[in-house]
Amino acid sequence: MQNQTTAADIHIDNYKYLQKQVYSLSGIVLDADKHYLFENRLTPIVRQMGLGSINDLCALLRATGTPEIGRKVVEAMTTNETYFFREPAQYDLIRSVLLPRLRTEKGDLKRLRFWSGASSTGQEAYTLAMILLDEGLGDWDIRILGTDFSSNVLERARTGKYQQLEVNRGLPASVLVRHFRRSGMDWQISEAARRMVRFEPIDLRRSLRALGPFDLVFLRNVLIYFDAETKKNILKEVHSTLFRGGWLFLGGAEMNFDAETWFEKQTFGSAAVYVAR
Repeated sequence: MQNQTTAADIHIDNYKYLQKQVYSLSGIVLDADKHYLFENRLTPIVRQMGLGSINDLCALLRATGTPEIGRKVVEAMTTNETYFFREPAQYDLIRSVLLPRLRTEKGDLKRLRFWSGASSTGQEAYTLAMILLDEGLGDWDIRILGTDFSSNVLERARTGKYQQLEVNRGLPASVLVRHFRRSGMDWQISEAARRMVRFEPIDLRRSLRALGPFDLVFLRNVLIYFDAETKKNILKEVHSTLFRGGWLFLGGAEMNFDAETWFEKQTFGSAAVYVAR
């Protein structure tokens, strides 16, 4: 029987090594008490590679420094939690405040740009596309960029195909009927929505200015994984991608991380938005 890798199996030196590897390659900070996370996320890689333990995986990384293995480790440690219409108050605010404003300001050009900065398997970007279609903006020049550190989740996002459990989570039945069709046991999003969106791998620590300018950026539930200095640098770069007056949405549980230099926080009911100065 193959050895079972447990949290106790990870040697302290290897744990620290993994922390440094993840931080070096992604900027993600993992605390000293996340042994269970390494166990759960890395054990499939250990088994796939025919190794006996996470310690063996670390030994291989130390000995070879193989970029592909390091990338696998980092991608396994990133959290890809997402679902359709997550934090619905923010989408209500887009419908009721942002889109009427953009219709007025950009009605002549009919050109809008959006960015989903931690798009995972694509639900966030496609939610926005479906809203824009439902609001009658299907004839506008609209481009939605979805980015993530993980190439694996972006491959899934590009297919626009979701399992029953995924469409059951957050997606109203009426929206499902309008924008999806059955594809075997799964659901395929409409071609109209897919045409609006493209997905690319992005490391948020790089210079981001060339990505924009955007009317709206989603950067939800990702800054919490970085240290304070990296958060500040990312927010500064994100600001450079926005039109003046453009909107930034963070996760509902996230702080503004001293963003006042670049953004003005505005609250509408239960939704907060950061407006680029």
